[in-house]
Amino acid sequence: MISRVTSSLIFATLVTAGNAHAQVRTVRDIPTALAVEAVSAAVADCSSKGYIVSGAVVDRAGQIKALQRADNAGPHSIDTSRRKAYTALSTKISTARFMENTQKNPAAANLVFINDFIALGGGIPIQVEGDTIGAIGISGAPGGHLDEQCAEAGIAKIRDRLK
Repeated sequence: MISRVTSSLIFATLVTAGNAHAQVRTVRDIPTALAVEAVSAAVADCSSKGYIVSGAVVDRAGQIKALQRADNAGPHSIDTSRRKAYTALSTKISTARFMENTQKNPAAANLVFINDFIALGGGIPIQVEGDTIGAIGISGAPGGHLDEQCAEAGIAKIRDRLK
């Protein structure tokens, strides 16, 4: 039988060894200024095509960083744009691709039941060197593929400053 002293020493060694390797993590996140610029560019791009939309950018934690609703955009478009951004962030793929995956793969079909996930085109992750730092979602154009084009325009506006 192991004595209490031996057990305490083993426990202390394991705890100390685990902490010796712990380090502070450095993470990338989309800055507010770029989030605002991206969503403004995306909404403006849609407006120039006659689409009345809302847009949202979420940070790497899925929290809203920027939100914009065009005049007369549907009330549903605000939350839908946020959910598209959240889904793109969480899955690290566009929501159009997520939608295709859920339609083709019966096992993936249940993913749409995760809180705040939505299988509609218009959400795109924002990535820097393979690291997802946020996502943008657009809602209100007459089709998810059109929402996605506007989201792409928003990312294009800030792409050269994503480092």
